[in-house]
Amino acid sequence: MVPVRRSGRRRDGRHVTHALPEALLWDLDGTLVDSEPLWIAAEHELVAAHGGVWTDEDALSLVGNSLDDSALILIERGVDLTPQQVIDNLVDRVNTAMTTVGPDWRPGARELVAQAAAAGVPQAIVTMSYRVQAEAVAGLLPPGAITTIVAGDMVTHGKPHPEAYLTAAATLGVDVTRCIAVEDSATGSASARASGARTVVVPHAVEVPHAPGLARTETLEGLTLADLVTLSGLGAPDPA
Repeated sequence: MVPVRRSGRRRDGRHVTHALPEALLWDLDGTLVDSEPLWIAAEHELVAAHGGVWTDEDALSLVGNSLDDSALILIERGVDLTPQQVIDNLVDRVNTAMTTVGPDWRPGARELVAQAAAAGVPQAIVTMSYRVQAEAVAGLLPPGAITTIVAGDMVTHGKPHPEAYLTAAATLGVDVTRCIAVEDSATGSASARASGARTVVVPHAVEVPHAPGLARTETLEGLTLADLVTLSGLGAPDPA
């Protein structure tokens, strides 16, 4: 697929042309919605119910992990359940909380999704949460904006393995190296970078170390799609 190009003007009035990405690939928790506090609360409740101790530091160490990996760690900390029972328990708790109060959107995320949809850019949610949660969030975004979901219960290898991002690009029928992935964690950004996607990290709950090829911004609020393209390194201005 040849990237579509859209024109505009820089603040200094010079004409620029931006190559649109072949797709935007969105992480879910901490990137589109601020659901990490819900996961952390669910972990605290579950460990406490089994007589264990779970700290905020413990919880933050799981940010970006697959639910399978997180379940094994919780079992090591005293949760007397099978891995699937742990996952089901956490998913149920988070889903209940999210449907009761609604998602807390990350600043600027919905606006960028809407801009990309209006520009005809395909978009996917690539998450280690389960598909049911991704579908619930996708349903609250502009109709048709999210056309593909790759979730933790749909892949063999969780992040930081690149499988989820490679699967999303293949499903959309696009070149992953011409896609922009948006992430908030070290684990997730490592997954996106390993797939070959242009990766922009918006650190939130945890620090994300600098890495080659990893662009970053403190917030998506106020960013346009053209800004995101430029930040990712995918687009460049026309010669003067």
